[in-house]
Amino acid sequence: MVSERSLEVLRVIVQDYVASREPVGSKSIVERHSFGVSAATIRNDMALLEEEQLIAAPHTSSGRVPTDKGYRLFVDHLAEARPLSPAQRTAIETFLGQSVDVDDVLSRTVRLLSQLTNQVALVQYPSVARSKIRHIELVSLAERRLLSVLITDSGAVEQRVIELTEELDDTEIAEIRGAINGAAAGLSLADAAERLRQLPDHLTERTRTLVAPVAGALRDQIAANRQDKLVMAGAANLARTETDFPGSITPVLEAIEEQVVLLRLFDEMALDQHGVAVSIGRENPVIGLTETSVMSSTYSSGSDLARVGLLGPLRMDYSGNMAAVRAVARYLSRLLGD
Repeated sequence: MVSERSLEVLRVIVQDYVASREPVGSKSIVERHSFGVSAATIRNDMALLEEEQLIAAPHTSSGRVPTDKGYRLFVDHLAEARPLSPAQRTAIETFLGQSVDVDDVLSRTVRLLSQLTNQVALVQYPSVARSKIRHIELVSLAERRLLSVLITDSGAVEQRVIELTEELDDTEIAEIRGAINGAAAGLSLADAAERLRQLPDHLTERTRTLVAPVAGALRDQIAANRQDKLVMAGAANLARTETDFPGSITPVLEAIEEQVVLLRLFDEMALDQHGVAVSIGRENPVIGLTETSVMSSTYSSGSDLARVGLLGPLRMDYSGNMAAVRAVARYLSRLLGD
């Protein structure tokens, strides 16, 4: 069994190693922290932690570094809840509050989160597969060209240019717009795609001729929007911490390019009591990510839930990063929920 003092020794080893990148020895612990015991006693505590595989010696020195298991214990039981500073909260509200649409919100989110934490920031688009269509707008661009604007209840806006085989006047465009919205508005993307497929069968011959190419293009547009997507920023931060990755950083860079794999990892991560999920080292099943930690929290956009999070080396500021992820997720929920 690990004593309370040994757990406290583990906590300061994690904190000191994260801050200094240098293995932590008993002498520095005694000098920097008020344990009220000798260096020999601290060495005994460290020996116990090493027996439990919570710390390890990276090379032949007196210093020790946390293992994956040590980081896990730290995150689960020893990490101190540290709220963001007023300046950080103001930065989040000001920067994200200037967004003009969902795309802009998510782009600003990852840029801000990567700057706050010096890690790779990731945000998942709201799962449009569960979204419902709020409205479809059609705008004439030229004689045989329309702009379709698809708007969902999650706030997503997608535009696409439709090429027509014949010219439409304003009255005919309005007729098509009314027919399409009457069929698809309020439906999920999957149901709307099927309804639009059937729509021309229920129209007059002339209206059917007008609606069919537009409905087909909109079905393609809806299908394209059912794919989950990630926005990412801060990959350069990995290069700045390259010494934290044994061997090469290349496998990590290759892994984060695989969006489907990262989305699956997000889905498998269970939230803790604070609303944050953390996957550490070998807990990450993705090839290339066994020397990284991934953390995430959920945010809501209408009826949809999605994830926002971070990816970085094992040696990271877990308390501060978890607080940043949680705060940004809560603000995203307020912003997009409205």
